[in-house]
Amino acid sequence: MDGAAQTGDRLSDVRDVPVRVSAEYQGRPGDIARGRELARRFLARVRAVQGATVSDRAVEVVQLVVSELLTNACKYAPGPSLVDLELTEDRVEVTVWDSQPVLPVPETADPGRVGRHGLEIVMAVCESFEVHREPVGKRMRAAVGLADHLNDPAALGQSA
Repeated sequence: MDGAAQTGDRLSDVRDVPVRVSAEYQGRPGDIARGRELARRFLARVRAVQGATVSDRAVEVVQLVVSELLTNACKYAPGPSLVDLELTEDRVEVTVWDSQPVLPVPETADPGRVGRHGLEIVMAVCESFEVHREPVGKRMRAAVGLADHLNDPAALGQSA
């Protein structure tokens, strides 16, 4: 349809169509890497098809968030987990569902602690983070902005 999608009787620009991808994981070796690849491919599609500005930092942060949340799901929750990525205006919402009803709690900062920093990292790099208990398990949602000034060396106080 030449870059457009049919909605009812009117033609709408493809950028108006929600962009979303979902995947199910079983906690098997390689699932976390597959989750990061899902995020990378999704953001490449957002750039190419939607024409959205997606900073290099956003690509890295979304992959990191998927990796950390999926790692927790694979490590602490028996059974399957689901990852949803959705483009909403100027950000990507990363949602991970798992079967464990216990809500994660960030630990206090401790530079001497080895491991268990994932939730701290996610909360530090995202615009928002929330966790909700579900009838079965829990759903964690994080929002990552797509465009930022961090690709601009002048904004970082560096010369080009």
